[in-house]
Amino acid sequence: MKKRLIPILLALLILLSLCSCSSGDSSSSVTVPVIDAMKQFELPDNEALRFVRSMKTGWNLGNTFDAWNNGWFNGQEPELETYWCHAKTTRELISALHAAGFQSIRVPVSWHDHVDSFYNVNSIWMNRVKEVVQWALDEGMYVIVNVHHDNDPAYFYPDSAHYDQSARYLTAIWSAMAAAFADCDEHLILESMNEPRLTDTVYEWNFSESSPECRDAAECINKLNQLFVDTVRATGGRNATRYLAVPGYTASHTGVLSQYFKIPDDTADNRIILSVHAYTPYNFALNMKSGSFREFDIDNDTNQVKKDIAGFMNELYYKYVAEGIPVMIDEYGALNKSGNLQDRVNFAAYYTCAASARGMTCFWWDNHAFSGNGELFGLIDRKTCEWKFPEIVDAIMANCMFNRE
Repeated sequence: MKKRLIPILLALLILLSLCSCSSGDSSSSVTVPVIDAMKQFELPDNEALRFVRSMKTGWNLGNTFDAWNNGWFNGQEPELETYWCHAKTTRELISALHAAGFQSIRVPVSWHDHVDSFYNVNSIWMNRVKEVVQWALDEGMYVIVNVHHDNDPAYFYPDSAHYDQSARYLTAIWSAMAAAFADCDEHLILESMNEPRLTDTVYEWNFSESSPECRDAAECINKLNQLFVDTVRATGGRNATRYLAVPGYTASHTGVLSQYFKIPDDTADNRIILSVHAYTPYNFALNMKSGSFREFDIDNDTNQVKKDIAGFMNELYYKYVAEGIPVMIDEYGALNKSGNLQDRVNFAAYYTCAASARGMTCFWWDNHAFSGNGELFGLIDRKTCEWKFPEIVDAIMANCMFNRE
């Protein structure tokens, strides 16, 4: 594999974005690798896989519309948008993302703080979500809107005991989403749930096929995903053929690879995208207690980080993509652990290249967090539109194979 500087034009696009982005906290000594020798996997030639390739690479508007506080801000809808990220989303931010090369954006939304007793969605909240979504659509971007932090027994919970309640709540929310975005073209994608799981149990992040509780949860998720597809399709118009995204248990790759996962039946032909989250490997990408992990040698084929990434992507490719079924990794990233920027850049380059080589697009999780002891996934300061880690963005853009087509 060769290393070379990214094209000057790409760098200029980032630096000259509408928010006058600059390098912020990054290091001038960091090298952005461009991977030239990645194996290109054979991809079936169908509309669904071409659609995923056209999404190129994406970014998450994290810690924004997904923020929640269980009703404390009831009647004050705008406050929750800034409750976690402390920044109001602007049109300039969306333009800066697109100028930097991101062709897709995921807009996670938590709804339970914004509904009445009949689960009717507050119009102020819905209109604000629609406004931001429309800014991205106006840029020609693809947009995913979902149901995010509503996984709770009071709203939806994936087990048989709570299924009827879950179905009532989610049907109301999905119907509202379908109505709100009914006139949007195929650039708008609806996603059923975010990381559905048995919260506050030993199985919350550990699916076990031998566990009756987990098998029951998987079956409930299948039923809810089917209800999602049926609910959206029944509204007709563009929703009759819109691409819809569904996860398995915890949205993990093991969730959709499980023998207990089922792709929903659909009246539209191959319009279901499987959504996967993969902060892989955990100790490198997400474990805050694992140290800086300055060990991602991108030129070393025996590097365990590379092997772990390629391993789960191969499983997704051979079971789904090779069969013409679209997959997207709509959350990934690697924590900022002081001093590990070069390794994060290497991670972003390899991860993006490996996913796109297998026909999968991926979305960086940006929670607008840059300091402190939490999960530091931020890339861009939303108040100033300053890129804090432009080298990571450069690595993503230079190594997404969809940008080379």
